[in-house]
Amino acid sequence: MTDAAALARWTELAASPEYVLLDGFHALKHALRFGAEVPVVLTSDRPGVRALAADLAPDVAAPLDTLLVDVPRAALRALLPRLHATEVAGLARRPRAVDHLARVAASESPTVLLDNPRNLGNVGAVVRLCAGFGAAGVLTTGDLDPWHPNALRGGAGLHFAVPVERVTPDQIPTGRGPLLALDPEGENLHAVDIPPHAVLAFGSERQGLSASVRARADALVAIPMRPGVSSFNLATSVGMALFHWQGTHS
Repeated sequence: MTDAAALARWTELAASPEYVLLDGFHALKHALRFGAEVPVVLTSDRPGVRALAADLAPDVAAPLDTLLVDVPRAALRALLPRLHATEVAGLARRPRAVDHLARVAASESPTVLLDNPRNLGNVGAVVRLCAGFGAAGVLTTGDLDPWHPNALRGGAGLHFAVPVERVTPDQIPTGRGPLLALDPEGENLHAVDIPPHAVLAFGSERQGLSASVRARADALVAIPMRPGVSSFNLATSVGMALFHWQGTHS
């Protein structure tokens, strides 16, 4: 593909809600490793990208190299909110929600529910944690799109390693396992066994759990915290809960 054709293809796909931005080498690495459909990749530093792939991701070096199209730095910069230090970006097809929800339902691992999160960077960080721990998926309620470019940047392309979807309250998976809501008034996490199919609900950074999710919870669970400290960071809380689950079910 010529650079002119690649730039035209980029412009066409970037306008579609079916495609999402992979910003930088690590996002591309993970997306390709976990089976993303990536039709176009642009770079203004092919030697640098090849060196990174050879050093950090030899398993995807060959497919990535076939996708790379060289474009001037100014042209690449004009297409992006900001040019990543690795000078490479791609577009990937966003998975279908129905497929992701089916994968969540079939998993034996806990599902993480972010109840109306307000910080896209936190959403991305939670995706990385859930991918690393092997959680069933990341579901969000509220108006933020968990596939927003800022969340994808924070997730380093690992949205393709674990199901990630925004859901309505009636789509929250219940019935197969308990809904455990993280709340300071709950039972100490150290004394709680997180069973398969559990849904772990975490409130927003501003207001905590919504009244509707709290009311639906089968139990409230608290992460021990020093008196006087208001709260843990959202992603940190998710990480501690999943680490506890992993430690009791490994």
